[in-house]
Amino acid sequence: MASSRKSKPSPKATLQAASAVAKRIGLALSGGLDSVVLLDAICKTVQTDPNNSTEIWVFHIHHGLQKPADQWLEFCEKLAKKYQVHFDFRLLHFADQSQGNIEARARAERYDALTELCIEHGIEDLLLAHHQNDQAETVLLQLLRGSGVSGLSGMPLNRINAKDNQSITLWRPLLNLSKSELETYAKEHKLKWVEDPSNQNTRYRRNAIRKDIIPRLEKIQPGAIANFARSADLLAQSQLLLDRLARQDGKHILQAQRLRLAPLLPLAKEDKAAANNLMRYWLKLNDLVMPSQERLESWWKDLMAVKTDSNLAWQHDEASIYLWRGLLQVANRKVGQWVFRDVPARSKSLGLPAEWVKKAQNQGLVEERLRQGAEKLQIKPNTPRKTLKNLFQESDTPPWERQAPLLYINDELIAVAGVGESYPHLVSTGKRVLPAWTEKL
Repeated sequence: MASSRKSKPSPKATLQAASAVAKRIGLALSGGLDSVVLLDAICKTVQTDPNNSTEIWVFHIHHGLQKPADQWLEFCEKLAKKYQVHFDFRLLHFADQSQGNIEARARAERYDALTELCIEHGIEDLLLAHHQNDQAETVLLQLLRGSGVSGLSGMPLNRINAKDNQSITLWRPLLNLSKSELETYAKEHKLKWVEDPSNQNTRYRRNAIRKDIIPRLEKIQPGAIANFARSADLLAQSQLLLDRLARQDGKHILQAQRLRLAPLLPLAKEDKAAANNLMRYWLKLNDLVMPSQERLESWWKDLMAVKTDSNLAWQHDEASIYLWRGLLQVANRKVGQWVFRDVPARSKSLGLPAEWVKKAQNQGLVEERLRQGAEKLQIKPNTPRKTLKNLFQESDTPPWERQAPLLYINDELIAVAGVGESYPHLVSTGKRVLPAWTEKL
């Protein structure tokens, strides 16, 4: 039940989220009630404090899945102007909306786009408008999927999303507030928002839970939404303890983000629950979803049967897991592009002549190619050109990483991702750039 007193969405949590950054903060704005309330609350918190110079950026993701999507983009842009904050957006394209779970795909693409926007604008903290009802829906969805402690922990108040040596912190300052409290706030402050008609479509599981199941549960048990959120918080605390246990059990098994098979197998024979917990913790370290119990059992059967010096490969969560030289390791699907980064004028580092690269770009002579075989590259002075096969062997590169992207300029091999640049093409004076392979989020 909504409070009858004057409500304001978690001013303490909102202020903490805003003041946690040095200069700027991002906010995901869909145009719906939740994100509009968050925008209003954060702007009032920041803009009314003379000692707070935080710069606010509003980001909107245009999915293109609804007819009024263009109107929502226009609404969000106008709202940003009203609050006098910065605005940017991304357009997403789903050519085949029938492929897979479009709801999950749209959500994943949205997070990727928001992260890219943050990195582009130098923002390390992003506010999201998830609330207590969203948490309850998430817990119920995970229950239906048969999830364990990690899944039932729901969404954390904040978490770090790291990519390419850059980290974005996602904040959920409204997570302890109910939908009814946000609605009360919006009405009292005369806020306007847009309605997404797809939220009424119970063909989507989350909508079915929101429209059909939760109202019934609230009738059976008043306060069910808050109770679900409380249980999620308690389970999150339990997960912290399980992670601590995994680190202890994995003291001699975890090696960076890899698992040593030799000490892992005795643990699995002595204490299967501890081994399962360590395996799940390792998958989390590699940003992979938790496997089903059936899949986990099939992995153990493979590991128990394989010889220590044998190779093994599994496909999981759009990534490949390999056993190579006694180590379990993850090879994510590499999708990215070559970029050229300026070498500082006073730096003594070598680089490619900037004008030469720019001219080749204008002529369309810069291209990425796949490895065909027999390519050669000289990466050090006073050394001969070597085949990529030899260079990969010398660097002890795993076989699955040897199909690296190649950079060609004027039909000459200039760089190989993870290997280096063509030394004869590098210079030490003048404006210089260095090629870098950047993976897409």
